[in-house]
Amino acid sequence: MKTLIRLLRQQNCEFRINTRRTHSHEVYFVHEKAETVRSTSVTARSVTVYVDHDGFKGDYTFRVYPSDSEETLREKIQNAILRARLIRNEHYTLPAKAKQSVTAESNLASMPMNAVAQKVAQACFDADKGEGGSINALEVFVYCEEVAVVNSNGLEKSQRKYRVMVEAIPTWNEKGESVELYEACNFTELDEKALTAEISRKLAEVRDRYHAQKPASPVNAPVVLFAPELAEVCKELSYSLNYSSVYGKVNLFNVGDDVQKRTSGDGITLTRCAQLKGSRHSAAFDADGSELVDTVIMQNGVAVACYGGNRFAQYLKQPCTGELPCIRLETGTLSQSQAEGIRRLECVSFSGLQTDLNNDYIGGEVRLAYLVEGEKRTPLTGISISGKLSAVLPTIRLSQQQRTYENYCGPAFALLDNVTVF
Repeated sequence: MKTLIRLLRQQNCEFRINTRRTHSHEVYFVHEKAETVRSTSVTARSVTVYVDHDGFKGDYTFRVYPSDSEETLREKIQNAILRARLIRNEHYTLPAKAKQSVTAESNLASMPMNAVAQKVAQACFDADKGEGGSINALEVFVYCEEVAVVNSNGLEKSQRKYRVMVEAIPTWNEKGESVELYEACNFTELDEKALTAEISRKLAEVRDRYHAQKPASPVNAPVVLFAPELAEVCKELSYSLNYSSVYGKVNLFNVGDDVQKRTSGDGITLTRCAQLKGSRHSAAFDADGSELVDTVIMQNGVAVACYGGNRFAQYLKQPCTGELPCIRLETGTLSQSQAEGIRRLECVSFSGLQTDLNNDYIGGEVRLAYLVEGEKRTPLTGISISGKLSAVLPTIRLSQQQRTYENYCGPAFALLDNVTVF
């Protein structure tokens, strides 16, 4: 780092250095037997140089490696400066001098990494498998990461984070045939009972996937989406309110617009935020080193603010909120008991939900769904859903129950009308 910074300053250019150091403990299981155990330590470092020329600001990013000699680094910097001179961005300034060093809260920090891996694996294997169920393969990754950013203005920030990733292949075997599903869990707080319950749920789903049938006739019922798909809807809605979208004139709506045009159901109140408890996406600052400021961008379906990073905030003369990594959607009025009284199609596994404001579309292929009629739950497969977002959003019902999934925290499920099942 000292050599790199010295060479950059010799070229009299602005710069930003981003570093990610990752220490991991990894265990690979086949049929509950540990086949491979390994530990890794990896440092990834990138450098962005900025060059002011002809009233513009150009930039170029390159990677550096521990094996790079001083001469190699000097050559990379000089080539990057030449390339940056070809870029003609509107002028802006880098974040000012600031210092920050934080460690994210996590109960993983107090345990050795190998002990965490053992606890995680045991929690997965404790799941209720049923007579035909098994975990065909399991991979456990325990990470300690440190992300850091340094720039030419004297900004120096770092954050240490702990997280676990679990990849599991729950399998159902019956009559000489088997069905598998893929499940990935990411978390920063170890809750063994919750993990066991999640893997048990996936094992039940793979059993039902084995028995699921394509419906003999079209299904006419409201559709239930769960947290992973609601996260996609929120991501699509917030895209238009990012400063970069507004500056590039690719936003479909502006502050003050009634996006939801609600006629019934629950109003959408959406916040882009820095941190969510349990989410690996939580951050203290963004890639520029900018402070992250939680921002409500939609209130009861109306766009009320934009958000974004340093560069585009300056272009639009707006406050810099930083590139906020997480999404918080306020819960609604739909209780579990109310939902249970409605004949509905619960879509629990998609090949991938598509949401597209430009084409006014929401839909996708459903790998597993349940047609719920009172106490009766019929597993279905081989179906797809399709609808117009402009028809779905005005009547959406959001659950009172809350769930965190990846970078989303909000209603655990939502009830959608005006969706076609085919």
